[in-house]
Amino acid sequence: MTRRFSIHLLLIGGVLVMLYPLLWMVSGSFKAGEEIFDGAHLWPTRATLNNYRDGWVALGVGFGEFFGNSAVIAVAAVAGNVVSCSMAAYAFARLRFTLKRLWFAAMLASIMLPIHVLIVPQYTLFHRLGWIDTFLPLIVPKFLAVDGFFIFLMVQFIRSLPPELDDAARIDGCGPMQIYLRIILPLMAPALVTTAIFTFIWTWDDFFGQLIYLNDIARYTVPLALRAFLDSSGESSWGQMLAMATLSLIPVLAFFLVFQRRITDGISTTGLRG
Repeated sequence: MTRRFSIHLLLIGGVLVMLYPLLWMVSGSFKAGEEIFDGAHLWPTRATLNNYRDGWVALGVGFGEFFGNSAVIAVAAVAGNVVSCSMAAYAFARLRFTLKRLWFAAMLASIMLPIHVLIVPQYTLFHRLGWIDTFLPLIVPKFLAVDGFFIFLMVQFIRSLPPELDDAARIDGCGPMQIYLRIILPLMAPALVTTAIFTFIWTWDDFFGQLIYLNDIARYTVPLALRAFLDSSGESSWGQMLAMATLSLIPVLAFFLVFQRRITDGISTTGLRG
């Protein structure tokens, strides 16, 4: 009994240590500017909502517009990855075509390739297409199955499904596309939801790609808008930034909490129901 209590106490202590930065950010959003860095205490001595009110319009553009820009990019990225990566995974897992193993190996190699290696040729390509300072460089590639990690995830999931299902569908006259739409896709729901969750979180939190391609403040996303609160001259609006950062966590947490059970399904099941 004592051992179990000690283990739980240790785990609770670890959780508090991990949550402290988040709690500090939330409490700092309710503090006046001079109080934020005045000691390590969490509870504000004089709570205020001014940071939220002033931060929402501090950049000259309502922060709701930044939330809207991030939502458009994230939702489009989710749709692109779910559709394109599932189709590519189905081709690798079920279809036969020339140099299949070579292309699969190339896809796996792309997972290990740093994004910084590709950023210059990608920027050159998008610049020639006239896509700079638009959402297109952040959205269009998602519809071309460029995220090898999700393709690999879905390939492994599809391979766990009995191939007899495909054979039975062929006997009924289904072609490859009908098998994908009617058999494979419905059974892939856990893998698709897992892909959607991680795509949404990674896209919402992305800073580097959005910094490269977006210049007009009216097209800024939430990460770029938060960065705009930091001033190299020392006049950084920390309270307002912490307030908007707290609000920016809400969509991610809500998206994750709604679909978190499907992640467990994707890990513990093959998508089949008895």
